[in-house]
Amino acid sequence: MNTYRNPVLNADWSDPDVVRVGDDFCLTASSFGRAPGLPLLHSRNLVDWTLVGHALERLEPEEEFARPRHDCGVRAPAVRHHDDRFWIFWGDPDQGVFQVNAPEIRGPWTRPHLVKAGKGLIDPCPLWDDETGEAYLVHAWAGSRSGVKNRLTGHHMHPDGTSLLDEGKVIVDGDHIPGWFTLEGPKLYRHDGWFWILAPAGGVETGWQGAFRSRGFFGPYEERIVLEQRDTDVNGPHQGGWVRTPAGEDWFLHFQQRGAYGRVVHLQPMRWGADGWPVLGDAGAPVAVHRRPDLPQQPPAAPATDDDFPGGRYGRQWQWTANPGDGWATHHFGDGLRLTCVRSADVDDLRKLPNVLTQRLPGRPSVAEVELRLDGTEPGARAGLAVLGDAFAWIGLERGIDGTVRLVHRFAEAVADEERDAGVPCVAPEGRARLRIEAGAGARCRFWYDLGDGHRPSGPVFAATPWRWVGALLGLFAAAPEGPGPAGAASFTRFRVTAR
Repeated sequence: MNTYRNPVLNADWSDPDVVRVGDDFCLTASSFGRAPGLPLLHSRNLVDWTLVGHALERLEPEEEFARPRHDCGVRAPAVRHHDDRFWIFWGDPDQGVFQVNAPEIRGPWTRPHLVKAGKGLIDPCPLWDDETGEAYLVHAWAGSRSGVKNRLTGHHMHPDGTSLLDEGKVIVDGDHIPGWFTLEGPKLYRHDGWFWILAPAGGVETGWQGAFRSRGFFGPYEERIVLEQRDTDVNGPHQGGWVRTPAGEDWFLHFQQRGAYGRVVHLQPMRWGADGWPVLGDAGAPVAVHRRPDLPQQPPAAPATDDDFPGGRYGRQWQWTANPGDGWATHHFGDGLRLTCVRSADVDDLRKLPNVLTQRLPGRPSVAEVELRLDGTEPGARAGLAVLGDAFAWIGLERGIDGTVRLVHRFAEAVADEERDAGVPCVAPEGRARLRIEAGAGARCRFWYDLGDGHRPSGPVFAATPWRWVGALLGLFAAAPEGPGPAGAASFTRFRVTAR
């Protein structure tokens, strides 16, 4: 109990940022096009984290996110505490810089407010300067939307956080720093009489963490690399936030890109060197095991995965792949999740369905299980347990033209437009099945089913894949082909994720 091991959040909590208020540490992360967005995690010791809610109930404008947009939406948020309120700023590369705020981390949160409109505006971070009373904002650029990248732009901001007071100025140009590229993800601080920007460069899989300092917000800034892979197995260690404990210790939370597992979160010790620059990890290399922060002990904790769906309600760990529609999940008096078989022309491609309820694939070998009953009577109505990414696979139940319910297992490669069979369909006599996905090393997934006579394997091993910026997801869904009238529903009970 005197040490911790990285990663402290072993799943896709992408682009983390952190703030301390009193004895509480609060973390948020990118959520892209999933709803609800802006996850809110809480800890008292920086090692054990629980998910306490989301700051963004639905993405706006709502019609833009009525369908899956897996690589769009909420990117690289910054969380701060100012004027007795929590503030979260984020960039939507297609719309601009937004913010929400709340009196408590659990809310209630305001609706999104557009601070700066424009294409390619990403990774914003505010700073309220307690010494001068002025407020600032820095942000990066997405070259895919704006044709501009590898630079950071700074603004004076209205102290109420609602608007910017100037046109902005490039304060760090990565093109003028030899060897630097893909400069993004800035976090802005004031320390020891300097303005500090902690920002990554070099790309998510191969990059490093940089630090910039200047006596004035608009520069000029000098730079230094303060964290890089060196001879460790932690590739691309960067993009995160600095936090100071009540005892005066400094720590840095950042991500590591791990393929299908997404961006897992590491905790690095941090100190200030004799020359005034921050020193992260072990003299600039990430640590695997380290002494715990000097903070009160708390019971071991992690974001929830299991769910019994009491009253038909799903836990905080679940997110839809788009803004949810009315009646997708039905509340009732028992346990179990009742999902409507939503009709869609895209029923054969889970990547295009908005009504997939997802949670993060654990970053360690694990087993996900759920019990399913299909009540849909429409031919083609189906429901199942999926692994979802650029490629996907699922196992579940489908109603046949003859009225029977079959156990089916299907998949689609990243380049395929629709799914095909991965296993031989068989009759599920009672319309029920226990489904299992065993995710091994390298996110290689084996699918199993139990129709009442024991678990049996189905099909070949499936290698889970990420989206472009998002790790693979576990998903539950119910769907049906296009047509008139309701197509029935499916019930899921006793969802469990266990370590292998």
